[in-house]
Amino acid sequence: MGSTNQTNVLLVTVAAQGHVNPMLRLGHLLLSKGLHVTLATHDHALKHHSSTSTVGGIQLEFFSDGLPKDYNRQNNDFNVYMNSLRQNGPVNLSAMIRSHPRKFSCIINTPFVPWAADVAAEFQIPCAMLWIQPCTLYQIYYCFYNRLNIFPTETTLDMDVKLPGLPSFASHELPSFVLPSNTFPTFGSILNEVLQNIHKIKWVLGNSFMELEKDVIESMNDSGRPFWPVGPLVPAGLVGKADETGGDLSGFDRLKSIETDHCLQWLDKQPPASVVYISFGSLIFSSEKQIESIAMGLKSSKRAFLWVIKLPENQEQGEEVKILEEIKPQGLIVKWSPQTAVLSHPSVGCFLSHCGWNSLVESLAAGVPVIACPEWSDQPTNAKLVTEVWKVGVKVRKNSEGGFEGEEVGRCVEEVMSGPRSEEFRRNAADLKRAAREAVADGGSSDRNIELFVNELVSY
Repeated sequence: MGSTNQTNVLLVTVAAQGHVNPMLRLGHLLLSKGLHVTLATHDHALKHHSSTSTVGGIQLEFFSDGLPKDYNRQNNDFNVYMNSLRQNGPVNLSAMIRSHPRKFSCIINTPFVPWAADVAAEFQIPCAMLWIQPCTLYQIYYCFYNRLNIFPTETTLDMDVKLPGLPSFASHELPSFVLPSNTFPTFGSILNEVLQNIHKIKWVLGNSFMELEKDVIESMNDSGRPFWPVGPLVPAGLVGKADETGGDLSGFDRLKSIETDHCLQWLDKQPPASVVYISFGSLIFSSEKQIESIAMGLKSSKRAFLWVIKLPENQEQGEEVKILEEIKPQGLIVKWSPQTAVLSHPSVGCFLSHCGWNSLVESLAAGVPVIACPEWSDQPTNAKLVTEVWKVGVKVRKNSEGGFEGEEVGRCVEEVMSGPRSEEFRRNAADLKRAAREAVADGGSSDRNIELFVNELVSY
């Protein structure tokens, strides 16, 4: 590897946990290769930690998205938020770069800030993108937004889609943004900008690993669209490495020690592989009907559980459905959990998940089978990979109204925990856990890609 002493990399991302976390983890990989790393995001992200200037050796910088600091970017109008960021982000990021004491050799952005490539061109430096979903989704979106294949329309919803390197997908297994029923045009607009302007990106890095998505990665590489898997981008402890970065990499919030101790001490008292872990991510609020169905399923299964319930801000924890009181002796209900520590705990037997990519890749790295309960975005496609490609779990069947029943949740729990295929699920999950560790180990497939990327960067 060439000298990296003067190689400074700028990471640019929206201040959302699902984007910040993998970007920080990539940053620590680059730090381990001798680069200096700065992460820039819009300035509300650390409004409660304004004195923080570094995270595990990564320098933090901020630029304005044009909105007031007290604007609720999570719950208010997403279109207003993203439009303001698109309008104000480029000029404010450029100003930050000009005033920065270091000269950057590369900008790496996540997909929700595609304009970062234009800022990189302004400063005549190369740009890379960290794709934070599986390569499968990258292939689907690339083919859709560049109109390379036929996708379902309102009159052809029953068609299947077959793309290079991928299995056949029914319409309900495709990401929601490529379907005529998509009600979030802003997301489609962002993805369209990313995929139609991919020529502005010199490297596409991915939060995946070759052994997980070999066929589609090789197909893309053969077609002249190289995809560099550098993952899984998960906390070091999940892939058997010592954490040399001085702390947890779960974003800007420090671990909540009281909740962490509570969860792990409870898990310590449970038998191996006996606990159902339930979490639907940091952004999804649980409806009363959903809570009731899951609770009914857990009650019928009589399995121990650790359940993270996220309620809307205007609903107090005491207003939960009554059945939760009935099943509380059976498990532990919390508002937050240290997810990676939970998934790596030997007492956890399966993960009931919405199949967001960060959660799913953490589960795979921990070797935990999955009960897939997808809602939108990439989740239906990820669920297809879980059940039919990697074969590490099952999918909750929805009813005619798009919800699910408690009986179905109970069925899935039993199928994964003790059904005829339970050993297959555990074996396949263990195989992927081993492959994930080998990929990020010295000389592994993802480690080699990081080395190649750094070598190209320092010689650019």
